Amino acid sequence: MYNIQSVPYHEILLIEDSQSDIELLTEAFRAINFSNPIHTVEDGSAALSFLRNQSQARPVASPAVILLDINLPKKNGLEVLAEIKTDPALKRIPVIVLTTSASAEDIFKAYDLHANCYISKPSSLDEFIHIAQLIVDFWLGVVKLPTTAI
Repeated sequence: MYNIQSVPYHEILLIEDSQSDIELLTEAFRAINFSNPIHTVEDGSAALSFLRNQSQARPVASPAVILLDINLPKKNGLEVLAEIKTDPALKRIPVIVLTTSASAEDIFKAYDLHANCYISKPSSLDEFIHIAQLIVDFWLGVVKLPTTAI
C-alpha cells in the first residue's frame, strides 16, 4: 500500500450518474485519506464539456485520471470514451472504466476504444475502498502520468 502522503497532487474526474455510487466512491476515497479533488459530472455530454473546458465550473487544466461509467444519460460512456481517445488534447488521460456491467461485449468494446482498464463496480463499501486504494496506489502512485508534460 502506498503512503497517501507520497502520492503526487492529482485530480480525478468521476463521470457517474448514480448518486449512490458517487457517494460510495467519495466515501471510499475519503476512507483512504485521499483528499485531492474529485470532480463529478453526471452525463456524457457534461463530461465532454468539462474536459474541453466548455464548463464555467471547471477549475483544473486536466484531470490526471478519469473514472467512467458506461451507463450514462445523453452520451453513454462508450461514446464518451471514443471521443476522449480520438481527441488529441485528451487522449493521453488514462480512462478507467468503472461500471456495473461485467459483460464480455462491454469489456471488448471498452478496450477496443482504448480504455486503460476495466473494473466492474463492487457491491460493498469495503470493496469500493479496496478499489479506491488500488487506483491511488497504481494510477496515482506508481504510474508516470502525462499531466506534468502537458
